[in-house]
Amino acid sequence: MQLTLSQIVVPPGHQVLLKDIDWQTLENILEESNQIGSHSRISYSQGWLELMSPLAVHEDDKTIIGNLIEVLLEELDIEFRALGSTTLKSSKAKKAVAPDECFYIQHEAQIRGKSRIDLNIDPPPDLAIEIDITHRSHFDNYEKLGVPELWRYNGEDLKIFVLVDGCYQLSDKSRQFPDFDMQQMIPHYLEKSKVEGRNKAIKAFRQKIIC
Repeated sequence: MQLTLSQIVVPPGHQVLLKDIDWQTLENILEESNQIGSHSRISYSQGWLELMSPLAVHEDDKTIIGNLIEVLLEELDIEFRALGSTTLKSSKAKKAVAPDECFYIQHEAQIRGKSRIDLNIDPPPDLAIEIDITHRSHFDNYEKLGVPELWRYNGEDLKIFVLVDGCYQLSDKSRQFPDFDMQQMIPHYLEKSKVEGRNKAIKAFRQKIIC
């Protein structure tokens, strides 16, 4: 019996873990996910497939953080491509993961206009973001896929991990934005958006950058 995504029910804030999933079955599930517009996040490694359904607060945080990064890149006049929760995958590494947000910055020109990203041949995003309110980041997947920088926000603190010799190390500075204290700025303006509203927080953030 072939497994289909419609057979799997994942309540918001929960995960489902499936074993013995081969690569072709994963591809079929991803294709079905695209067709039905599923919002489930996936993580795949060596036959294990995890499906996670995010909570509303999870989506709020990832959207605002993505907005803040876009504003920063715009004000710095840096071309970028924001690919949201696009599934990053490599059949060679037998790894796949859907971040909450991801950005091509330094390598934007290499994937500009591409409708599909294949990490067997394309570079990985320069920055991936995980909102770990109900689950933890799958560091091994991002490491094996070669994502240079990973941010993890747990609802209070932002941790920055940079890839060094194939493994993530904690850093107090972002490689993408070395002149900004992102660990302080992102949580501050994210919380500001929850108190004063999204537009006021974004405008204040933009003003902070250009001053």
